[in-house]
Amino acid sequence: MTQELGAAQRRTLTYEVVLVTYKSRDLAAEMFERLPDDVHVVVVDNSKGIDGVPELVASRPNTRYVEGAGEGFAKAANAGARTSTADVVLFLNPDTVPRPEQLTALVDDLAADPGLAAVAATTVRPDGRVELGVGGWEPTVRRAFVHAFGLHVLFPEAGLNARPTPYRPIRVDWMTGAVLAVPREQFLGLGGFDESFFVYNEDMAYGRRLREAGLRQRLRTDVLIPHVGGGSGGVRTRMFQMRGASMIAYVADHNPASTVFGVRVALSLGTLARAAVAYARGHRGLSAEHRAYVRGLWSGAPDMS
Repeated sequence: MTQELGAAQRRTLTYEVVLVTYKSRDLAAEMFERLPDDVHVVVVDNSKGIDGVPELVASRPNTRYVEGAGEGFAKAANAGARTSTADVVLFLNPDTVPRPEQLTALVDDLAADPGLAAVAATTVRPDGRVELGVGGWEPTVRRAFVHAFGLHVLFPEAGLNARPTPYRPIRVDWMTGAVLAVPREQFLGLGGFDESFFVYNEDMAYGRRLREAGLRQRLRTDVLIPHVGGGSGGVRTRMFQMRGASMIAYVADHNPASTVFGVRVALSLGTLARAAVAYARGHRGLSAEHRAYVRGLWSGAPDMS
């Protein structure tokens, strides 16, 4: 039986946390320690049990294990949703640090407003600063230039990614899947996350599906959840290349070739400038990550096998 919430609301909804892991057993263990045992969790393990996640899951009540296909976040997250029987699935990154009442707040929003198709929390860095990219807007050439050259600092709603002010409402076209609650049947009815994306931009694509269906979403800027970093993922340069490849693949799915080229050029110029600055300051690793992102924009995804 999944947890019941929102008794004071017009509807009572059950929810289940969907936790996609990849060589992140320690982070999952830390999250289990923070969540009460009556919070139901499904762990979709993309590392196929090599780091002891099955044993960890077996040790916690109300927790089930699904072996992921090792084919990326979107496919694993969808598997968690498809195998659930809860009214709401609540996607969490293993490296987020939510309090139970914060998860309740997201589910209660869906219970109180049947017109809502998604509610996300705002993730913050360990120092309390809101992360850039908790949501954002559809990519255009103009927005890509604003993002690439750091002009979003002056024009915070003119770039690609949002960094909202806490407690100030903001409207975005998509929201991060780091802490995201969705009605399960509706989510699956819209096709779930686009599995053509191994990782990154599946949340942007879902936001588009949601809007095209005439549905609403809400970014809760008053629900601030720490995101410590260092969660599921592979070698950093490969992940940066994947980030660039996923971005341009999404743009190409919905725009003419002229827009794809313009976005590529804008993001490449800005990112290569950052790479040069990082290299000059002795940050060789960061410079390599920036260059990998540009490689993804032009050469596509790395081999993730």
